[in-house]
Amino acid sequence: MESGGGTQTRGGGPAPGGAGDVWAKRPETSGWALFAGVLLLVVGALDALYGLAAVLNSEVVVVGGDGVMIFSVAAWGWVHLILGALVALSGLGLLYGRDDARMAAIFFIALNAVLQVVWFPLAPLWALLVVLLDVAIIYHLTVRWEG
Repeated sequence: MESGGGTQTRGGGPAPGGAGDVWAKRPETSGWALFAGVLLLVVGALDALYGLAAVLNSEVVVVGGDGVMIFSVAAWGWVHLILGALVALSGLGLLYGRDDARMAAIFFIALNAVLQVVWFPLAPLWALLVVLLDVAIIYHLTVRWEG
C-alpha cells in the first residue's frame, strides 16, 4: 500500500471522491502547448509594449518615396495594447491546459498577424519578426497539438 494522502481502493488507486480525483481531472499539457503558451506570452507582451509606445508617442514621421507623411498611430497603439493583453491572457490559458484558450489563441494571433500590416511602413523588421512569431505559434497550435 502506498503512503501518502487520499483514500485508497483495493487496486491501489484513489477512491472515488478522494483527494486523487482533483488531480485526475486536470488535463495534461503537452510540450507543444507549453511552447505555444510561452510564445504567446512573449508576443503578447511585445505587442502590448509596442502599442503602449505608440500611445505615448503618437506623432510618428515616416519618410517614404513620396516625401514625408505625418500621422497619428495612437488608435492603432490602443488596438495593439489591448490585443497584446488578450494574446498574453490566452497564452496563460494554454499554460493552464485549457482547450478553449487554444481556440482563442488561434483567433487572436491570426488577428495580430493581419494587424501587423500597419507597422510595416513604420518598422518593417519589427513587423516581420512579429508576423514570423505569429506563424510559428499558429503552426504549433494547429498542426503540432497533442493531447
